[in-house]
Amino acid sequence: MTKHIKTKVKTQRTYNSGITMVELMLAVVFLGIILLAIGIVIADGHKGWSRMYERTYSDVVTESHTARRTFDRIIRQASKDGIELDSGYSWVKVLYYSDPNLSSPDLYARFYQSGDLLKLDYGNAQTGVVTSSQTLSSNVQSCVFNRRGRSVQMILQLDDGSQTQTVVTSAVAHN
Repeated sequence: MTKHIKTKVKTQRTYNSGITMVELMLAVVFLGIILLAIGIVIADGHKGWSRMYERTYSDVVTESHTARRTFDRIIRQASKDGIELDSGYSWVKVLYYSDPNLSSPDLYARFYQSGDLLKLDYGNAQTGVVTSSQTLSSNVQSCVFNRRGRSVQMILQLDDGSQTQTVVTSAVAHN
């Protein structure tokens, strides 16, 4: 018997250096998913920033700050004996001095709501004549004034349809 010698023939395959089409497609899909996620994060961040900017700098917010600061400034200048409050709490009138050397207040300021506006009239205390008028806020839903001794409080509610702001402020007459 003859033995057959079996020889193993090793086949050697040569690979080209590079990437296959499957690898390329997978890389493109992963890159697309990453770019989509980054785009969503950026869009969401921009939307949140825009919403916060509108809340911070909307007419309701800026007008509420203006009304509060003006109210505080005028009430602090007022004479403690010259505060008049409407029985329905819809307006407040304060007397104040144009010159600290005067013996009695010669000017007045009156805060009141007119429609959807918060108005401030300045005038002569002796004659009662309005010398100037100023609109402090628009979009006023309600405005109520209270008084306790020398302290005057304003509760102002503003609403422009998209945002509501309530301002509660009080000040003490110092003169």
